Amino acid sequence: MLLNINTLQIDSIKINFDTEALWMLNVALAIIMFGIALDMKVEDFKRLINKPKILFVGLLSQFILLPFLTFILINIINPYPSFALGMIMIAACPGGNVSNFFSKMAKGNAALSVSLTAFSTIICLVMTPLNLQLWGSLYGPTNEILKSVSLNPFELFKLALLILGIPIVLGMLVNHYHHEMAKKINKLLRPFSIFFFLLLIVIALYDNADVFKDYIHLVLFLVIFHNIYAFIIGYVTAKSFKLNKKDSKTISMETGIQNGGLGLLLIFSFFDGLGGMALLAAFWGVWDIFSGMMLATYWGRNK
Repeated sequence: MLLNINTLQIDSIKINFDTEALWMLNVALAIIMFGIALDMKVEDFKRLINKPKILFVGLLSQFILLPFLTFILINIINPYPSFALGMIMIAACPGGNVSNFFSKMAKGNAALSVSLTAFSTIICLVMTPLNLQLWGSLYGPTNEILKSVSLNPFELFKLALLILGIPIVLGMLVNHYHHEMAKKINKLLRPFSIFFFLLLIVIALYDNADVFKDYIHLVLFLVIFHNIYAFIIGYVTAKSFKLNKKDSKTISMETGIQNGGLGLLLIFSFFDGLGGMALLAAFWGVWDIFSGMMLATYWGRNK
């Protein structure tokens, strides 16, 4: 354990995030999901169904191996319970939407990335609550936290449906029936929504400056190591199934770039802003963009 800080102190950290800010976070995430769906087509799903091996490897890496191997990692390093639950939360989330950009930048399979993001976002309505409840309850210290907050998987599913499912269906409908209009809306909407979302995180950081100043160093190693671990899981899984280099890069990006925004929303909605979880998820949301950019740049330049 880290020096001079006890478990109770870490797990009792509370992040100040009022109801109004939570409502805005909900809206921001729903708008981002709507913007993502404006790029989605039914063909994206057909493309994967026609290549069941790639679909299987993508879902295996992201929704089975990453949560399971995160659970193994937690048992080895024994982090503070709220940090451990934050790691499980991140591992249970679907891929982040910037993975599509990074896959293209890395000379991966951009079409596959879009298809996997679409598929994983739908699948996460069931798999995110399932993985969080399963692996969180199997690890003793995090099980105590889950008991104390009385996490209801059905309520978690309802929130994910409202924030992810409905905006995605609406966005795909707009794209299907008004394709040109969808392109114009998305050109304006995506930069604005991501900026608005990042602004909310910055405001939350500012309002909790003392908490982050005192404790952020405790999650630096965990987040960086966990993120690299996720990239490796994705790449090794893809190569073990003999996928080509482009597809392997894409699976790695989809596994390593997780939707930290969804994780933060669930933490504030169901865990009352439990400090250790929120610290880890907030830093992950910033770090994986930086790490994804570095990896994509390296792969893009490396012949």
